[in-house]
Amino acid sequence: MSKEQIYWDDIEVGQELPPLPKIADRVMLVKWAGASGDFNPHHYDDAFAATQGTDGVIVHGLLKHAWLIQFVTSWMGDQGFMKKFDCQYRGFDHPRTMKTMSEPNDGETWHCVGKVVKKYQDGDNGCVDLEIGVENGEKKMTTPGSATVILPARE
Repeated sequence: MSKEQIYWDDIEVGQELPPLPKIADRVMLVKWAGASGDFNPHHYDDAFAATQGTDGVIVHGLLKHAWLIQFVTSWMGDQGFMKKFDCQYRGFDHPRTMKTMSEPNDGETWHCVGKVVKKYQDGDNGCVDLEIGVENGEKKMTTPGSATVILPARE
């Protein structure tokens, strides 16, 4: 979890969240398929993926969804509460191929990024609306999203 608690009082609109780098390789996709039950051949079979207009094997959308949830919940701290979360899959991301059994080749690194777009009180709750997303190595947003978190007040 987070190293330091974030407090509503300390948040400013326009504030950027520290980026969270992510690497997806073929081994990660196999593990995610096993954990999620998503064995669509788009995520592991080169020949199949080549016939689907995706330019190859693609990273699971729900894996990127999970990255964004990790990004927000790590930032908000243990005392924060995620009230709302949403993301859309707007681009294909391709995993790194493997150099060895456990080491991927050099390649793309994705970054979960975000910023504060609104700060307000909802009853007794200090709420913060976030614009978030997954950017590829070309800084193209492939998975845009939003989240609302409730943060504790500094006492």
